[in-house]
Amino acid sequence: MHVDVSRRHYEAADGSMREYRRYLLRRSYRDEQGRPRKETLANLSDLPEHAIEALRAALAGKTLVQADTAFRIERSLPHGHLAAAHAMATTLGLKKLLGPDCRQRDLAYALILSRVVRPRSKLSTLRLWSDTTLGEDLSISQASTDQVYEALDWLLGRQDHIQTALAARHLTPGGTALFDLSSSWMEGRGCELAEFGHSRDGKRGKTQIEYGLLTDPAGRPVAVQVHPGATSDSEAFAAAVTTVREKFGLNQLTMVGDRGSLTTTRIDQLRGLDGMSWITALRAPAIAALAADDGPLQMSLFDSQNFAEITHPDYPGERLVCCRNPLLAAGRARKRADLIAATCTDLQAVRAAVEAGRLTGAGRIGVKAGKVINKRKVAKHFLLDITDTTFDFRLDQQRIDTEAALDGIYVIRTPLPPDTLPTTAVITAYKSLSHVERDFRITKTDDLDLRPIFHYLPDRVRAHVFLCMLAGYLTWHLRETFAPLTFTDEHHTETPDPVAPAIRSPEAKTKDTTKQTADNLTAPSYQDLLHHLATLARHTITFNGGHLQKITEPTPTQRRAFQLIGAPIPLTLAT
Repeated sequence: MHVDVSRRHYEAADGSMREYRRYLLRRSYRDEQGRPRKETLANLSDLPEHAIEALRAALAGKTLVQADTAFRIERSLPHGHLAAAHAMATTLGLKKLLGPDCRQRDLAYALILSRVVRPRSKLSTLRLWSDTTLGEDLSISQASTDQVYEALDWLLGRQDHIQTALAARHLTPGGTALFDLSSSWMEGRGCELAEFGHSRDGKRGKTQIEYGLLTDPAGRPVAVQVHPGATSDSEAFAAAVTTVREKFGLNQLTMVGDRGSLTTTRIDQLRGLDGMSWITALRAPAIAALAADDGPLQMSLFDSQNFAEITHPDYPGERLVCCRNPLLAAGRARKRADLIAATCTDLQAVRAAVEAGRLTGAGRIGVKAGKVINKRKVAKHFLLDITDTTFDFRLDQQRIDTEAALDGIYVIRTPLPPDTLPTTAVITAYKSLSHVERDFRITKTDDLDLRPIFHYLPDRVRAHVFLCMLAGYLTWHLRETFAPLTFTDEHHTETPDPVAPAIRSPEAKTKDTTKQTADNLTAPSYQDLLHHLATLARHTITFNGGHLQKITEPTPTQRRAFQLIGAPIPLTLAT
């Protein structure tokens, strides 16, 4: 017996097409002459659709059971965010990059994926591996704290090999590399690397470490090196040059760094190294010297465009590219005015205290006034008159005007000839240092929570920073890949003026306005996208005495995310 369906179509009076279905229970047989025949046993058309399907399945030999008794979901684990990170890591060959197949590699790989999708302390990460598919698939759910730290030590031992491979992949002889230095504060005591220094995090009274990051021109992290907390930018840059030449074997490279990293001493060092060049900027006093009455840097250079090249005897064999950014000039003028106004208000309070007799003595008045004018770093703009019983102040307007004349102006220096790197390319290369700043934001605050650092053994600190760098490398590619799904501008618009700030493309502005992607999907932030991918769960199901694993039906956004990676949604992370 079987269920047969017949369909009849006809056109209604209003011109619409209608369809009628008739479900018949039939049996097939042969008559006395052996010819095949069909007999209708019942008309099932009045039965509900699900009852007809159940009868059809039963006639096909399938066993029907009650779902609430025979079907049971044993467990559901978040899977999609880890699957996406794993798929991208597979595309990048990250496992192979880490080292040979071993227990330590699996643990190190798990630490990287965990840092990408949900950064926490090592102990917290260890405890929660069993709450995702990562612990089950990599067989690390029962890993101990000692094993995790052994994996960190193993990863640190592979640092030179891994960074050399990344340099070979992303840095080319004769090309450029970006360098910058940042810091993170320490919690606890006893680490040999922890020192007081210039805190980029604004954490006064906290010891810190510093780390120099080397990237390719697009900002992909290639190498990181940890330094004591009082290390200067210049010293860290010197260590990076040594790494590039001695460990990576790159003897022809242009290093791009800010004015704090490439000091005169470091530039002299690079001059003595065949094949090494640099792109950096002059400090404010050097720019002021060029802009003196008889200097080559005059405002008339910017009459037709916002950049121009000059030369000067103090910089033999170098090109000086002078740039003026009007928006930057307006911002600096506004900030200086605000700082001066706030300082004047505080100084008026000091003057009132002196006039009321609450503050006396030239020494005490001077200390109080000094704290006020140094608080916002505008002491150079004030002239103070102090006696034992009086206090007054006034603005050094001439100095303010001199500084204001150079607002928005910066000067890039490089020995590269114009036929090797045109003027516009020099400006673009220097401005690409913003990519390193973005990497620091990703690593420290936005995605990976590198800081604060709780380790107290120097090698564990180095391993933690290196682990975060590798997670940053993976995050960099995920962010780039998911750009069509997020508010990131994936259409980089070339502007005729390289000095001008980057302009968002029309496609990105449309996403900003409509909050939708080109595929008519809701545009989330990168972190919101990771949270949404985490809702793609993997279920362990018991059915009829057996077990099976099944992934939740992906949403259009989740499906699109894996399409962008170019990989199917993996059922397991063990591959």
